[in-house]
Amino acid sequence: MRLEGRTVVVTGAAHGLGRAYARRCAAEGARVVAFDIDGPAMERVRGEIEAEGASILARQLDVRDLAGLRALADEVRGRGEAIHGLVNNAGILSTIPVSRVPFDDIPEEEWDAVFDTNIKGMWYSCRAFVPLMADGGSIVNVSSSTVLIGSPTRVHYVASKAAVIGFTRVLARELGARGIRVNTLMPGSTLSEDHPDAATLKMREDAILRRALKRVELPEDLVGTVVFLLSDDSAFITSQTIAVDGGVVLT
Repeated sequence: MRLEGRTVVVTGAAHGLGRAYARRCAAEGARVVAFDIDGPAMERVRGEIEAEGASILARQLDVRDLAGLRALADEVRGRGEAIHGLVNNAGILSTIPVSRVPFDDIPEEEWDAVFDTNIKGMWYSCRAFVPLMADGGSIVNVSSSTVLIGSPTRVHYVASKAAVIGFTRVLARELGARGIRVNTLMPGSTLSEDHPDAATLKMREDAILRRALKRVELPEDLVGTVVFLLSDDSAFITSQTIAVDGGVVLT
């Protein structure tokens, strides 16, 4: 198991991609620390991971709550654990719907909520958990391949995900002296919704037309890359942006 003996934090771990990351990290031997704003769903994920014989500390928590994040970090510290990996996955899109409208029709409060969650929340999680990170640890910041496509009607979401790349590159420079690696993962259009409606299914299927690999992308298509970036197999990789989208973006 590639993450055995390590503690990995996964933010936004109750649904979709976050749930898949948390479960795969646990299956690879990690002690998972996971949280999500959706408490009942986070409890279901905790039950799934424990049923498989793995270890998880699960909490209901908003990534925009710096005091709450620091309290969770203190709880991990109190267990005598260092943190070896951090997957910054929490973001607004599906669990908290985001309008699909032209740029000048986006409500200002929605713009602020997207940036507060998708990039400020990432900054908060690093502020809380990096002080506990062991030298040689790894951070994976989740962006989106929409950044390179320029997908219309969600400029606030796409712009916030573009900010993740800059955040990653600066953090990689700042933490490199400790051997801490920081990379960006860019998922493509992924069928990650718990109960997708017909419009969502059509959107995910339409993405196949733009893809070199002609099928729907699933959360399981991303977990191998996350484990790779958290493991020693990527020990000399940092500040990189990796698109896992079946060949929509060709860089």
